[in-house]
Amino acid sequence: MSPTPPARRLRLGLPRRMFAQVLLMQVAIAAGVAVLATGLFLAPLSDQLDDQAMRRALSIAQATAAQPQIAEDLVSTRATADGPVQREAERIRKATKAEYVVVMNRRGVRWSHPTPGEIGRIVSTDPGQALAGHEVMQIDDGTLGRSARGKVALRDNDGTIVGAVSVGIAYDSVRARLLHAIPGLLAYAGGALAVGALAAWLISRRLQRQTRDLAFSDISALLAEREAMLHGIREGVVALDRGGRIRLLNDEAQRLLGIGDEAVGRSLDEALGEGRTTDVLAGRVTGTDLLTVRGQRVLVANRMPTDDGAVATLRDRTELEQLGRELDSTRGLIDALRAQDHEHANRMHTLLGLLELEMYDDAVEFVGEVVGDHRATAEQVAEKIQDPLLAALLVGKATVAAERGVALHLSDRTRLPDRLVDPRGLVTIVGNLVDNALDAVAGTPHARVEVEARAEGRTAVLRVRDTGPGIPEEHRELIFTEGWSTKKPPAHRERGIGLSLVRRLAERQGGTATVGEAAGGGAEFTVVLPEALAEPHLEPAALTVPSAAQRTAEEESR
Repeated sequence: MSPTPPARRLRLGLPRRMFAQVLLMQVAIAAGVAVLATGLFLAPLSDQLDDQAMRRALSIAQATAAQPQIAEDLVSTRATADGPVQREAERIRKATKAEYVVVMNRRGVRWSHPTPGEIGRIVSTDPGQALAGHEVMQIDDGTLGRSARGKVALRDNDGTIVGAVSVGIAYDSVRARLLHAIPGLLAYAGGALAVGALAAWLISRRLQRQTRDLAFSDISALLAEREAMLHGIREGVVALDRGGRIRLLNDEAQRLLGIGDEAVGRSLDEALGEGRTTDVLAGRVTGTDLLTVRGQRVLVANRMPTDDGAVATLRDRTELEQLGRELDSTRGLIDALRAQDHEHANRMHTLLGLLELEMYDDAVEFVGEVVGDHRATAEQVAEKIQDPLLAALLVGKATVAAERGVALHLSDRTRLPDRLVDPRGLVTIVGNLVDNALDAVAGTPHARVEVEARAEGRTAVLRVRDTGPGIPEEHRELIFTEGWSTKKPPAHRERGIGLSLVRRLAERQGGTATVGEAAGGGAEFTVVLPEALAEPHLEPAALTVPSAAQRTAEEESR
């Protein structure tokens, strides 16, 4: 048999649930406040009742001393139990429900007292102040016990002090009034405590719903886990309040957006400036997996509204875009090689036929023409474009264009020396513009793309014209916006990045990128890059080397 399980020990202490702890603390606070308020009210009430009793005694004494007959009887009669002073004092005592009304002469000998045996004796307390003409109010002990007293001087018709009047009110009646007030005060305090407990319960129930009945330890653990998750994930998180101000930024969001903790509490427009990234995060552009470019990074943003604002997530798509462009380049190279292979096979068959027919002279002439065409194309490009990277790009694009049935030509005005400060950036710009032009004219009759690259001092001017359908005037600014494209995106990546990067690369060098209508129809893209060429006396080795960040952006764009 299994051993008897140990008895569960009773655990004393605060409850674990947060709403229960808050309820208990609020009830304790309400009870403490009620007790404190009752105590603070009772303390002055006791003093107030004492003061009221003493003033009442003083008022009775003043009224008694104001009767001239009492002063006259005090002087003209003896202190006896049945004297006129005793009779009048007892009448006043019974009428006012005072404990005693004592009339005394200047030596302190009583002429009246509730106990007849005390008449003719000296009073038990000093009457000096009253006999000196001062009004006295005090709580003191006498022959009848503790009482609230009032004493005044007794004057004759001439105003001469002939004695004093002392009136006392039993202190037990004062204490009885105080005790009588306590139940009412406790009732009010209990009612206030009940209302406070009910309000505390309602607040705790609301808190229970909002915190989903979690304990303080659970909330603390959730906060710790949230901090670890937010700062550990490789996805940017931006939390916004209802006013669109940044409330939270994790480490990845700061890296992707290029901002720091100082942005917290500021609006998106202040922290990021105007642009598509700000519009996407602010919800002015709606949708899922929205593409945007921030600096040199391609980002994918999603925004989710919440009850008190919104949360936006950012993913770095730069590497994926780079891979996609590299894949496009690889496909273009494969297409070019396939075209060359097909063309080479046809030429080999032609050459074989000429040899079999023993037409040797024609075979030699045919080989010379083929080699001459390729050499002429390469020489023509190299003569006008002296930068090797850009020249190699255009030779390769010419082969791809020929395979797609497009004539790619260099303008007669093309002259670009080998003094480029950032040749990779120029390769990115020209490659994107030529690819877009080839896509626009592919499949159209008499398809043609013309490239112009020339130097004006240290400024490089690039133009790419095509014979395609052109760009409508209302779309000529939209095509440079991240994520905007009229072409169907490929499976491996999104569209709408190339032209945006072209403009960004141009603006980063202080230049411009615009589009207009070509002379013969179609589109004409113009890129102007001030100070894109080095001074003529500088050697190529002395030219500025592109930064790693620039090379990354250029590789992404391709």
